[in-house]
Amino acid sequence: MSSVNQPFRDQGIKPMQIAQSAPDPFGLLGLLSVIRMSDPDLTSLALGIDLTTLGLNLNSTENLNKTFGSPWSDEPAKGDPEFNVPKCYYAKPPPPLDHNYFSKFWTETLLYAFYSMPKDEAQLHAANILYDRGWLYHKEQRRWLKRVPNTEPLVKTSTYERGSYHCFEPSTFEITLKENFVLHYEMVEKRPGLPQH
Repeated sequence: MSSVNQPFRDQGIKPMQIAQSAPDPFGLLGLLSVIRMSDPDLTSLALGIDLTTLGLNLNSTENLNKTFGSPWSDEPAKGDPEFNVPKCYYAKPPPPLDHNYFSKFWTETLLYAFYSMPKDEAQLHAANILYDRGWLYHKEQRRWLKRVPNTEPLVKTSTYERGSYHCFEPSTFEITLKENFVLHYEMVEKRPGLPQH
């Protein structure tokens, strides 16, 4: 007989001894003992437990967690414990910020509020009052500038002006004088909008 007509068979592999080895507990033969329900521990672990045998009424409209204490307890749960919430937790929220309060602050206080409360409503109120008082916020330098009172710019065009300005230095918390300062109008931040309550 030629080797072409014979089915392929590797001569080096010995036939497996299936009958002599133990079945794999995680294979199909191991699943057979779970299906036959021969081991009660394995069956409850794999298939679960009928909750009605634990005394739970699954048709109830109430929450089960209030009455079910534990699967090993014969008594129902005792319910929520008694507790008293201190009155300080029921405090009313503070009133919303009033723009009129900020108009009473000194300029230094407004500048402090602007730099120390980023992304807060107080920062918007402080910036709005600073604009009312003639201050301008420079976007690139991140500083507040104010034209020196009773002076006119030395040069004024449609895109910039040059003159003397008071400049607030946030690192030293001082207002300094800058002469011949060139202020480009596109670098000035627009007045912020206030939130409506």
